[in-house]
Amino acid sequence: MFSRVLYQLSYLAANGRVPRGRRAQPRGRRRSRCPRNLWTTYVISRYRGAVTARVPLVALLVAALAAAGGCGTGELTVYGASSLKQVLPRVEEGPAYSFAGSDALARQIRDGAPADLFAAASPRYPRELARDGLCESPVPFATNTLAVIVPARGSPVRSFGDFERLEGARLAIGEAAVPVGTYSREVLDRAGSKAVLERNTVSDEQDAAGVVSKVALGSADAGLAYVTDARAAAGRVRAVRIPASAQPTVVYEACVVRRSGARSNQAWAYLERLTGPEGQAALKEAGFGPAPAP
Repeated sequence: MFSRVLYQLSYLAANGRVPRGRRAQPRGRRRSRCPRNLWTTYVISRYRGAVTARVPLVALLVAALAAAGGCGTGELTVYGASSLKQVLPRVEEGPAYSFAGSDALARQIRDGAPADLFAAASPRYPRELARDGLCESPVPFATNTLAVIVPARGSPVRSFGDFERLEGARLAIGEAAVPVGTYSREVLDRAGSKAVLERNTVSDEQDAAGVVSKVALGSADAGLAYVTDARAAAGRVRAVRIPASAQPTVVYEACVVRRSGARSNQAWAYLERLTGPEGQAALKEAGFGPAPAP
């Protein structure tokens, strides 16, 4: 990116104007990058007068480095909740993605992991990071609902009532600390069905993907997971509807990570795409709901 700023400034210094048109860009898949108006417009508008005043070009190059500082170099790194694994690459395929439970990703960011953007399955973790100065103010971008999931074939569970009456079965739910586990326990609490955990063997999973995997492989007779996960695993698991009265409020929020060397401008551009028409269309296709109204 700095080479592009250097080209613009060198041309400006020699000719007193910016070059017309754009330099040829390498072809390839779409990648998150610093939007042009975040660097070209700023540098050229701010320093056009400086060139006409015969300020040495080296001073302008120093200024260009400062203007480019928020962009970083290299590939954007996005940390996302495991339930977003199928959809985020559809929004933007260029970044380096890392998917896991939201709580685990938040811990990694606290430990200095090189994330640029954090997309969580709960407002809790981005807001805690923002409170501690480790990310910018979180932005909601999607909602979700939960479902009981069972193996695609052979399960007697056809309704939420059937699930509530299970006894001696193997259940898979998220650990209490991860969003899908918190939401699952809220479902059972709202439905007055917490006893189902006592009557059955329970496997606590690190994330939603773990719940789906256990059920799909037949290692669990039923589980609680996001509707979107059941949809992504269609053919391997079957979703059983949970009554609306027992559904928790599941909101996804994302934040731009604050750290030395972060590609913050690229992260903001990605977040704008995620919350824009193209990103929202991809989320809707995957079964997510829209972000709640402000």
